[in-house]
Amino acid sequence: MSARNTLSSTTELAVMARIKASAVADLKAQIDQVTSKPDEFASGIVYVAVNKQGELIFEHASGQAGLGRKEKMTMDHTFWIASCTKMITGIACMQLVEQGKLALDDAKLVEKLAPELKEKQVFDGKNLHDKERDITLRMLLSHTAGFAYSFFDQRLQDYYGPAGVNEFSGLPYDYLSQPLVNQPGTVWEYGINIDWAGILVERASGLKLNDYFQQHILEPMKLTHINMFPTDDMRQNLAWMHSRDLHTGKLKLSIDGHLNRAPLVAKTQAEKDAIFQQGGAGCFARPNQYAQIIAMLLNDGEHAPTGARILKKETVDAMFTNQIPDFPNFGRQPISPPKPEYSNALSELYPEPHDIPQGWGLTFFLHLKQSAVHSEGTGWWAGLPNLFWWADRQKGIGGMIASQILPFGDPNVLNLWGQVEGGIYAALE
Repeated sequence: MSARNTLSSTTELAVMARIKASAVADLKAQIDQVTSKPDEFASGIVYVAVNKQGELIFEHASGQAGLGRKEKMTMDHTFWIASCTKMITGIACMQLVEQGKLALDDAKLVEKLAPELKEKQVFDGKNLHDKERDITLRMLLSHTAGFAYSFFDQRLQDYYGPAGVNEFSGLPYDYLSQPLVNQPGTVWEYGINIDWAGILVERASGLKLNDYFQQHILEPMKLTHINMFPTDDMRQNLAWMHSRDLHTGKLKLSIDGHLNRAPLVAKTQAEKDAIFQQGGAGCFARPNQYAQIIAMLLNDGEHAPTGARILKKETVDAMFTNQIPDFPNFGRQPISPPKPEYSNALSELYPEPHDIPQGWGLTFFLHLKQSAVHSEGTGWWAGLPNLFWWADRQKGIGGMIASQILPFGDPNVLNLWGQVEGGIYAALE
């Protein structure tokens, strides 16, 4: 087959990405099998897959909205999507880059908008040191600016001492006060980098981050159920938060209610304004609406159902370009979390053959080589309560699995994500 014909057939596959109707029942049964033992595996799961036209080619809600609750999980349920928010923040940043209000490599502009970053020092676990390099937006979006998360890095526990730090308190202090733990540009480490990118969006646009999302990303695509401050309808359909017992492995409802509780109970505008708007983890959403953002990326920045142009094609291409070629093994570092209630210990972030380099785009993991399922260039990322999304631009397909289970890295959800995703690819027409 000629190169021209190969490109044509690939494009046709992307345009026509749908799954065989005969496969749907089996895919749903695989999900139902997991939720049939709710205290052992998962009480409720939503799974969606979408093509570049914005058509939901597979969707299924399984189990209960909460362990032991009578309410069935539905496609209308709201999930805290946590770090799946990062991709939306990345889109906001890149819109402003297109407009010249932000720039990926202009450290002076970053410091003008966020002078606090100029004064940041690096904490090595014992002492503070001056940073040796200025921070850029590209570093923030690629997690190489030097920030961390307190639930992944013991150094932040040591820095704050008995008072501690909690990125989900809603308090601006828990973000703005954090030191760097690495020299900028020297290492990939997951942390509050993209929350600082969200601050840049606010200051460059003159809008609060959630307002920016609504006006420039969500409303143009007619997405009404993605918000940092859930509407009454979203709160009434909020999925329950769960935790897995660290000793027995059994699932239970979260004792303290929702981890990201502050925006759920804020009523007045003053109360909302006092809450830090997390560009890294602040959004609640229906998975089927989040899938429309994925569809927009699959379609090179245009949302096909509405015709809304959110990003230029070349901007989407840049987002799906590896930003950290100097760190090809970044995802192979072990995770030994100081807060095991938030994350399981992981031998590596993403298991794949060690001769394959790993990549990171502008806010998400990139597959640099064809895998057993994903095409080369596929992007994906996750949310703390075990949500995972992916976008395969070559095949024009993406999707999300959503649960509300802590700690992160739940093997039951991870296995189900891969199992059903593999089934979806196998069933493509």
